[in-house]
Order: sequence, then C-alpha cells, then structure tokens
Amino acid sequence: MEVDEHMQADGINLKEGEQVKFFDYDKNINNVEYYEILEDLMERWEHEIVEFKEAKSGYDTDKIGRYFSAISNEANLRNQQYGWLVFGVSEKDKVKHVVGTAYKKGDKSLLEKFKYEIARDTTNGMTFYDIIELEPIVNGKELRVLMFKIPAAATGIPTDWKTNYYERSGESLVPLKQYKIDAIRSQERKDWSKQIIEGATIDNLDQGAIRLAREKYKEKMAQEPISKEVDGMSDEQFLTKMKLLIGGKVTNAAMLLLGNSDFDYLFTAAPSIMWRLYGVDGTDKDYAIFKIPFINVVDKVFAKVRNLTYRYMPNQMTLFPMETEQYDSWLMRELLNNSIAHSNYQLGGRIYVNEFDDKIKITNPGDFIPQRIENVLEVSYNPPFYRNQLLAEAMVAFHMIDTATLGIRRAYNIQKAKYFPMPDYDFSSGVQVDVTVYGKTLDDNYMHILYDHPELNLQDAFLLDKVQKGIHIEKKDADRLRALKLVEGRLGSLYLSASAAKSIEDQAGYIKNKGLDDQYYKTLIIEYLKQYTKANRKEIDRLLWDKLPDSLSEVQKKNKIHNLLTSMKNKNLIEKDSDNQQKSNWVLK
Repeated sequence: MEVDEHMQADGINLKEGEQVKFFDYDKNINNVEYYEILEDLMERWEHEIVEFKEAKSGYDTDKIGRYFSAISNEANLRNQQYGWLVFGVSEKDKVKHVVGTAYKKGDKSLLEKFKYEIARDTTNGMTFYDIIELEPIVNGKELRVLMFKIPAAATGIPTDWKTNYYERSGESLVPLKQYKIDAIRSQERKDWSKQIIEGATIDNLDQGAIRLAREKYKEKMAQEPISKEVDGMSDEQFLTKMKLLIGGKVTNAAMLLLGNSDFDYLFTAAPSIMWRLYGVDGTDKDYAIFKIPFINVVDKVFAKVRNLTYRYMPNQMTLFPMETEQYDSWLMRELLNNSIAHSNYQLGGRIYVNEFDDKIKITNPGDFIPQRIENVLEVSYNPPFYRNQLLAEAMVAFHMIDTATLGIRRAYNIQKAKYFPMPDYDFSSGVQVDVTVYGKTLDDNYMHILYDHPELNLQDAFLLDKVQKGIHIEKKDADRLRALKLVEGRLGSLYLSASAAKSIEDQAGYIKNKGLDDQYYKTLIIEYLKQYTKANRKEIDRLLWDKLPDSLSEVQKKNKIHNLLTSMKNKNLIEKDSDNQQKSNWVLK
C-alpha cells in the first residue's frame, strides 16, 4: 500500500512512496486474509458498508450498536454478505492510515463478552460475525487494529438496535427510511443452493466427484433397477435427475458438492473448510485449507485429525480400562457434513474445524434453525424449513447426511454409549453455529452414572451432562434429576451424586453382593499361573474365595469357580497338566 506524504501513523512520519508492512506470514498464519482485506478496504471501499474509526481508547457502545444496525441493513440492500466497522484507522484529511486502538485491549474475553452485549439489543440476538484483532507493523512499530465483521440483515428482517432501524447518510447515522424497511421486509426466502451460477457449465464440475456421486446414490438407493438406470445415464441426465442441473445450468449445490476447485472463483464467495491444530498451550501447530468439491472433503479433513486411543474406567467394579478412539468417525462425518448442508453461504466466511488436545470445535456461518438443541433431541422434532433445501436433499441422496435431524440425535447417543460428554452447541451469536465434540471424559461421576444406568434416556443424560459442565438447568429438570437421586445441592450449585452410580446407600454392601466382573477373576487366575506356573483347585479356591460375592452360598461359590475354569478352558486359555483328576493342576495353555 502506497502512503501519501501527508499521512502520519500515531506520530510516525511516513514519506511519500514508503511501503506500510501490514503482516508477517510466519507470525500471523491464520490472519493473512484479514490483513489483505484491511488493506483492500483502505484502498477501495463502499462508504455505506464500511466505517473507519480511530477509537484510540474507548468508544460509545450505543453508537457501535447504531453502526451495527446501519451497516447490516446497508449490506442487505446492496446484496453484500457483510460489512465492516474498523477501529484503529484514521481518515484525517480524507486519507486513511493506521493509528492503532486500545479499545478493550488486554483481556481477549472482553471482546467475546462484547458480542453478547450487542446481541442483547439487536434483532433476534444478532451480533458480530467475528471480531478480528490485528497488529499491523507501521514504519517498524506494531499497532493494533480491530475489525468488526457485521452480518447483513436476514432476508425479510431489518436489523434494529434497541427497536430502532438505522442507515448511513454520508457521515451520519439516520433512521432507516420506510421504503428501505419495506424493501427488506418484502424479500422472499430463497434457497441459495438452488440458485444458478451464471457462466458455469457442466465442464466446470469435477469428473471424479460426479463418478463418486453416482456410486453414493446407487449405494443409498440399494435397488438393482435404479443402479442400472443410473449406469445408463449421461452425467448431464444424472445431475438433472438430482436437480443439481436446472435447464442445463449449474446450481450452487452442484458446484459446492461436485465443482472443480480451479473454478471456485465462479462463486460470489468461494466456500472452503479450514482445519487448525492447537497445542496444549493454545498455540497454532498446523493448518490446512480444503476447497470444493465437498462430496469427499470430510474424509480429507478427518484424515488430519489425531484420533488417538483413549483409555478410561467407566465401570468402578473392574480393574481393566476400556479403550476407544477419541472421536467416532461416523459422528465426526455427520456433524461436519451437517455444517456443510446448513451453512449460510451468503454470509461468506468458511467452515472451521479446530482441533484441541481434548476436543474438536466445528464452526459454520449461519443461525441455528431449530433455535434450541433440546428441540432436536425430541424424537418427534421436524425442522420448520431447510436453509439449503436442494443441497440437503442431494447430500441425503449421496449418503452424506442422515434425514431430518436424526443424525444429531444419533451423534448424542454415540457419545452417551461411550460415557463421554455430550456435544456442545453454541449459537448465541445468531450468525454462526459452534459444535464442540469431546475426546475424553470430564467427570468420573457422570461416566459411572451412565455406565450403571443404561436405562437413562437421552434427555436425562443431556441434563446430567449440563450439570457436570456447570451449565444452568431449569428447576423442573433439577427436580427430576433429584427424584432419580442423580444430583445433589442447590439449584445454582448442583453436582452429580457420587452414590448415584450405585443407587444403593450401602456401597460396600453393594460391592460384596454384586461381585466383580468375570474378567477380573479370570485375570487373577492367569496372573497367578504366570507367577507360580501351576495351581490345583484348592489353591484357586483360596485365591478367589474372599473376592466372590457374599450373597453366594459355599456351593454357589464352588460352582462359580468351576464355571470360570471351564470357560477359560473352552477358550484355550488354560488346561490340565494330567489326566489324574486328584493330582492334576491347572496351567496356562
């Protein structure tokens, strides 16, 4: 970027023709695109959807809210996906230059909290799509710039601030004119995925992706006549059958799922998925960006994930841990494909898959149509509409996602079956959906309760998961869990009951009467034989007797040991060293 001779940056003199160094690729691996956007906005920008402010220290929240409303409405009326409010840039003498801002500097959580402050007084709780913190280097000095990314008003719904609508009029903020309110309200909800991409043809699609789509469709339908019909079709006929081509023209859904990445510029904003790996200390360790076609992108993304083996003890009555992969492959594919199906591509932005040491967070642009995750967990739930109806239908046909919302329910049930924390959905911003999947346990009591109470339904397990995470639940829900003797404490400070895993007051008595897992007894026998080579029946009786349940009689204990030995013999684990029953010993086979 060339700097005018009159430009000054926070007291730093910049000579004519001097270059401003905005970014260092090595230090800002994930923010390169935003430095480029900042530079572009400062050189070429639309006044109504971009606003620059010095904001060197503070700035009035109410005025920020009015700018949010105005820029959001202007972006909608200009068919833009978002606009920008930028702090730390001056327009002195009609020339834009970086001066730096200290607005909410220091604690990064302040910016996140600020999102919620804005959401309290806007339409449907809308807030910034993102707040990007940059540190451009100006004449050798590192300054700070904040970029507030403001989503366009939703189709048919003007964006308000404290019940008033705003627009830009030159340098001023004024009430949104009635004809503009009417223009936004008259907008129809259109299926983005069904819209035609002007200038795109079937030649812009990827042949390998089309072949995969054919195979996936035949696999989904699983009917010989349909398979033969598909095999006899040309690519154009098949894609027309799938409604991905309309009148021979390429839809957004076709390009998204099957497009050749060399032609992704045909989109208004090219969709992409970014995987990022974070270390235990929160630092970036690796990243990768994936472009269209999206029909097979999930496998590529999941291949990047470190899916380690995790060992844990859900059963208190055994000494042997369970082993499982941290992340179920079906679950991860379903959630990521759901993100693809339900993203609001008109907002721009990309889908993010952020991998941490103990969890994975998937983020996609768009609001959460069901409004509450509890709605989705209801067996009878049906969504009121699909944001990308054609895309969702095609992904179901290609065996990429489940129908309706069954996939999300199944994802929750998978975590429940592993005794892992439930996925967390966060859609409080109103413009993006975050889903976090945990790859390890959080609270042993939660894990033990699920193990000992397989009869618990998904809704109760979901409530228990909220308690283990310290999330508030309603009084009626807390009363229900108390009635089941699963939680203790007051409503504001509930905790999982340590005794709930047994549902019996006398835990010692419970252990004595229930006994231990058969595998525990078998392992004791094997370890004994490894150490002492052999053992007769009396020695094995002495080994196990006191460990068997007190509820068993002597005869039942003898029968129990006999059955254990017989089972181990049938599995070729042990054998007798002699045919003489009185003098024979058990040995490892």
